[in-house]
Amino acid sequence: MRALWIDGPGILRLTEVPEPAWPPGEAIVGVRLAGICNTDLELAKGYLGFTGIPGHEFVGIVKEGSERLIGRRVVGEINVACGSCETCRAGMGRHCPARNVLGIFKRPGAFAERLSLPPENLFTVPDAVSDEEAVFAEPVAAALEILEQVHLPPGANVLILGDGKLGLLVAQVLLLHGCRVHLQGRHERKLVLARRWGATTEVAASQEPANATRDRYPFVVEATGTASGFREALARVRPRGTLILKSTYAPDRLPLLDSARVVVDEIALIGSRCGRLGPALRLLAQGRLEVRGLIDHRKPFEQAEDAFRLAAQRGMLKVLVRFT
Repeated sequence: MRALWIDGPGILRLTEVPEPAWPPGEAIVGVRLAGICNTDLELAKGYLGFTGIPGHEFVGIVKEGSERLIGRRVVGEINVACGSCETCRAGMGRHCPARNVLGIFKRPGAFAERLSLPPENLFTVPDAVSDEEAVFAEPVAAALEILEQVHLPPGANVLILGDGKLGLLVAQVLLLHGCRVHLQGRHERKLVLARRWGATTEVAASQEPANATRDRYPFVVEATGTASGFREALARVRPRGTLILKSTYAPDRLPLLDSARVVVDEIALIGSRCGRLGPALRLLAQGRLEVRGLIDHRKPFEQAEDAFRLAAQRGMLKVLVRFT
């Protein structure tokens, strides 16, 4: 089958690969549409020492392996857990120590003609949700995960750093939750979107003066993917505030942690990763999120290498790869 293969940092190629030995009992999904996210770009730069087929944001049609799902349009939970360990029994399969992760760790991803997942990982897409909306289910779930982890009371004052795809989805989700959202970013066209949704915005300065006085917030979401964004987040959270980390980093760009600041100001650090797909699909079906406006480019699978180069350009929003 055809797939986009990462051979090492900066080495991507569209190629023919042998059909994997799909695990028994799993459903085979024909991929229709896949989205490139920042984690994919980090993998291509060397994050986790990844080699193989990336991709975890997808919508596809079940082709075989599950009678109840064959012919259905689906999206997928990307973490495949063992289901029997203590962590899984506690309902935390996303943190199973034996898990594999679609397109990230020990499981071929969605930038291929076919992928495999257990039937329990697949969620049918409501008819009201288009492919281009459904492909956002996984990042929308990641945005919603913040509300599962942190108690944000009505009217909570939240600063989001980063006006990329995830930062803009987090802004929409938290606005719907009733938060007062302030978004800092570097791209006016993106900040215009946030203001239209009801957020206030500011342009990130390339370098703050040493004596700059800036507002500090009880809740800060870091979604820049940069070491400088992490430092900014730490500077903008109030004492006893909560800093929610959404970024992942390639090994050569890991930020330094000012642990003294965290201890002295008693800051809570929350790592935030994947979320539940069911609530994300329901929110998309209700039409309460603007996701089509976050799509910058659509490319056919034959141009997947170009799509990755395009997605890596500064200021780019979502780039989609269509298979059919």
